[in-house]
Amino acid sequence: MKFLFSFLLLSVVSPALFHSALARGGLNRSISPDFVSLAYGGSARFLLEDNNSKRSDKIMQGYMTNKELERAVKAFGKKCSKISKIYSIGDSVQGFPLWVIEISDKPGQEEAEPAFKYIGNVHGDEPVGRELLLQFANWICDNYLKDPLATLIVENVHLHILPSMNPDGFSLRTRNNANNVDLNRDFPDQFFFINDDEYARQPETKAIMKWMRDIHFTASATLHGGALVANYPWDGTADKRKDYYACPDDQTFRFMASVYSRSHHNMSLSQEFEGGITNGASWYPIYGGMQDWNYIHGGCFELTLEITDNKWPPANELATIFEYNKLSMLNLVASLAQTGIHGRIFSSESGRPLPGTITLMGIDYSVKASATLGVYHRLAAPKQKYEVSASMPGYKSKNTSIWLEEGAMSVDFILDPDTTTKGKVMQNCDCYGGHGVDFVGYIWGHYYEAYIFLAVVLVFICFLFQKMKSRLPKQRLVALPKRIVV
Repeated sequence: MKFLFSFLLLSVVSPALFHSALARGGLNRSISPDFVSLAYGGSARFLLEDNNSKRSDKIMQGYMTNKELERAVKAFGKKCSKISKIYSIGDSVQGFPLWVIEISDKPGQEEAEPAFKYIGNVHGDEPVGRELLLQFANWICDNYLKDPLATLIVENVHLHILPSMNPDGFSLRTRNNANNVDLNRDFPDQFFFINDDEYARQPETKAIMKWMRDIHFTASATLHGGALVANYPWDGTADKRKDYYACPDDQTFRFMASVYSRSHHNMSLSQEFEGGITNGASWYPIYGGMQDWNYIHGGCFELTLEITDNKWPPANELATIFEYNKLSMLNLVASLAQTGIHGRIFSSESGRPLPGTITLMGIDYSVKASATLGVYHRLAAPKQKYEVSASMPGYKSKNTSIWLEEGAMSVDFILDPDTTTKGKVMQNCDCYGGHGVDFVGYIWGHYYEAYIFLAVVLVFICFLFQKMKSRLPKQRLVALPKRIVV
C-alpha cells in the first residue's frame, strides 16, 4: 500500500518522473520501507535539494561508520603498503580527518605521470561512493600484476582516493555538512561573486582547494547518488537559464563522460540522457560547484558521476553496484595514460625542464607543465587534428601539428631563449609559480657571459691569495660547506 501511494504521488508531483519510473519497470521495490527515493530521471537533482529528512538507523545498517571507515583505510595501508600511502588533507567541521589513499608504484614521490583523484560522499546522504571507493582500492591492490588494467593504473598513473569528503553529513544523515552548508555549492563561481571569501568557506572545501595546490591533478571524478548519468562542465550559465553551456574542452569532456558511461552496466542505455551523459547546465544549472572550479582554477578535468538512482540503497546492493561501476572506474583512470597528449618542455640553452604552457589552437584553455619536471598532460578527444603550442616567458614559442589517434601521443618541446627579452626586468610575472629555483635558472640561462667573466676574476683573486698565503705563517683552515646554485 505504501509503495502504491508513493507511485501515485510521483505521477502527481512530476509526470516526467512518473513515465521514467514506468520505463524502468516501476519504483525500486528493493528499497527499504524506511526510505523511499524519488530520485529518478532528469529532475532528480531538484528533488534531492530537500535536506530536512534524516535517515533511520535501519537504513545505515551495513554501511561503515566514520570510525570503521578510518580503520578500513588504515588497514588498507598496511595490507598494500608497497604500492600505497595513507594521508589526510585536513579535518571536517567536527574534526574528523579527511583520509586519502594514494596508489602508485612509487607512492609519495613526484613522477612524470598524470595524477587522478576520486572523491566520494560529497553529500552526506549519498554514501554509496565511500563504500565503492574502498572496494575499488582493495580490488586494485588484490589484482596488481594480475589484471592488466590494475597494473597499468599502478605503474602509469598516480591515483588518489578520498572516500568521504563529508563524514559529518554522513554521521548526521543529512545532505550538508555540520554547518548545514552544501559542499558542492561552496566553491568560487565563475559567473557570480559567491564564496570569494576564503576564510568563510567550509573546512572541507578549503582542504580540497589546498589539496589541488599541492598536487597537480590531470583529471578527477566525484561519486554522487540520485540518478544514473555522467555529468560534465559547465554546470552553470551566465543568465541562470537551463541550457547547454559548453566549456572550451566540450569534446574532450564528452569523450571522458562516454568512457565511463559506455563501460557501465547500463548507464549508456539511459532513456533520459542520450548516451548516459549530460552537460550540467543542460540538466539544470548550479553555482559554486566543485566540478567547474577544478577545470578553471586547478587545470583539472573533473566529472560528476551519478552512479545510482537510489541515493541510499540497502547495503546488500553495494556489491552489485560496485560490479556495475568497476570497469567504468578503471577505464576512466586508465584513459589518462591511454589517450591525450603528453610530454616535457626543456630549454635548448641549459637543458633544464621548463614550467611552460601547452595550448591547443582553437581551444581557449591551457595546461601548465610541472615546475620541477617540466611534464605536461593535455587531455584531448581522439581522432582529431591538433595544433599544439608550447610557450614560456623569456623563450620563443613552438608549434607542431599532430593527428591524435585512439592512443596517447608523446610530444616534447625544446624552446629557444628569446634574445629580444634579454636585459629586461621581469615584472608582475607569476609564470614560475613562486619557485625561486626557476628564477635562478632563468638568470643563469640569460646572463651566463657575465658569470664566466666573474669566474675568471675570482680565479685571478684566488691566485693572488695563494701567493700571499705562502708568505704568511701556516694556520688551520676551516672547511666550509659548498653551495651549488642551479
